[in-house]
Amino acid sequence: MIQNVTVLGLGTMGHGIAQAFAAAGCTVRCYDASAEVCSGLKDRIGQNLTQRVRAGLDTEDSVLSTLDRITVATDEGHALEEAQFVTEAVREDLQTKQELFTRIEGRVQPDTILASNTSSFPMSQIGEDLKQPGRSLVTHWFNPPHIVPLVEVVPSKATDREAIRLTLELLGRIGKLPVPLNKESTGFLVNRIQVAMFREIWHLLDEGVATPEDVDRAVRASMGFRLAAIGPLAIKDFAGLDVTSKVYMNLVPELKSDMNLPDGLRELVAQGRYGIKTGAGVYDYTPASVVEATADRDQRYLDLVKLFYTPDNTQE
Repeated sequence: MIQNVTVLGLGTMGHGIAQAFAAAGCTVRCYDASAEVCSGLKDRIGQNLTQRVRAGLDTEDSVLSTLDRITVATDEGHALEEAQFVTEAVREDLQTKQELFTRIEGRVQPDTILASNTSSFPMSQIGEDLKQPGRSLVTHWFNPPHIVPLVEVVPSKATDREAIRLTLELLGRIGKLPVPLNKESTGFLVNRIQVAMFREIWHLLDEGVATPEDVDRAVRASMGFRLAAIGPLAIKDFAGLDVTSKVYMNLVPELKSDMNLPDGLRELVAQGRYGIKTGAGVYDYTPASVVEATADRDQRYLDLVKLFYTPDNTQE
């Protein structure tokens, strides 16, 4: 059974991934090239855990025990000691990930599984220079990773079945909902669906069909409401596939289908409006409202976890 986990890269995703493993009883060693990120890791995770306690999902005693299972390593080599499972969450750059995997391959045991949290690159690209590609695969977590249940498991053609089995077992054991893909596809499963939806959303905004506020309100109270309970294909079975077919053919010719970056999105990025991290994106934020919005988001997500993904009510 896998017990010793290493997490490399402790930013937006990595710190939450480390938390998820440690909270489930794994011994976790972490490393990030930023000394500032490393020094603030346990405070950041502690805040996340405190919110789970307030939501009734954890106990106060569990906070300290979870933090005790996390070691912030002094360097990458230290972090890899005794690792049975390594997951990287470094920046989304193909060359950076390729160099990391080739660098660490010889520093771990031959049976150590090497996983990438990439959002888009297939493991066949990331691990093209690996000597043992059979133990490498993608485990794609979703933000915030310590809350969102899903982890996509994406093997390459070279990935061994045993590596897939052990990864699925580990992720299931720590309370995640691992979904294996049958084959590689750029962007995997969920991101492809999301990007298709976002292309149309940006098109509707560019055309002035609705305001950003009303788009968010409409999607939350319809698609979001239903999708939180059952999947999109089940929804269509209830609607009727005959009706679905007619609506599809009526709408598809009118949908945005080019490959250009939407005007509105391009303009926001050009203005440096990247979202919460810059204090402005689609909406405007103050330092205080960022804290409030993040806490509100996480609380809503935790409420959904309690409703749909507790041990007594887990979706398969």
